[in-house]
Amino acid sequence: MIRNIIGSVLAVIGAAGAVASPFQSWYNGRHGRDYRVEDLFNGITGTSSDLWVSLLLPFAFAALVTLLGLVLRSRLLVALSGLIVLGFTILWMVRQGQRSDGLTLNSDGTGIGLGVAAALGGGALLLIAAAVMSGRRSRGGRGSHRYVAGDRAPERYDGGYGEYGNTGQVGYDEPEPYRTHQYPPYDAGHPPAGSTEQHAWDDTREQQPWTPPPQQPPEPPPPPPGDRS
Repeated sequence: MIRNIIGSVLAVIGAAGAVASPFQSWYNGRHGRDYRVEDLFNGITGTSSDLWVSLLLPFAFAALVTLLGLVLRSRLLVALSGLIVLGFTILWMVRQGQRSDGLTLNSDGTGIGLGVAAALGGGALLLIAAAVMSGRRSRGGRGSHRYVAGDRAPERYDGGYGEYGNTGQVGYDEPEPYRTHQYPPYDAGHPPAGSTEQHAWDDTREQQPWTPPPQQPPEPPPPPPGDRS
């Protein structure tokens, strides 16, 4: 947040300096607004220029790009505006040097003027502002994470007790299949019915102390007293 504020202030100062530079002296007392934009590509002439077709045009466009970059918090747009300002200024210096057989800077005010310095400084401040700004952050914010396909599964807790503790495995284990215990049938080893072994088996069971006694048929009730003969 602080970086965006500082970068925005630097960008505004740089854009303002670039827009104000055509109203200052560029070379031998001639202002930047007197240079036509087409002279930068075809060669500088002594012909005067209208305001909106002069060097003010690319610098005003750079200021508009800067404003858009600050609204969108785009470092790329701010840096692009700085390159526009520096590019047109350097192109003017090349064309002016070709006409004057070199550029000079004299103490009496002739040669390169303050307008060129303002344009170069404004473009440099725009590039510095783009470097200082932090730009836009992602919607999730810092420290947020959304699960997407392919992410590594969280590690299983290995601090439990019993046979599942301290396994050191990662992820989730597949559940073990249900174990079914095969118990022998209840009458396993019982001899076939009707055989000699069957009778011996029954006799042995009758001799065991836990074998219940055989049930006797109930005795018939005594006859009534009147029926005795």
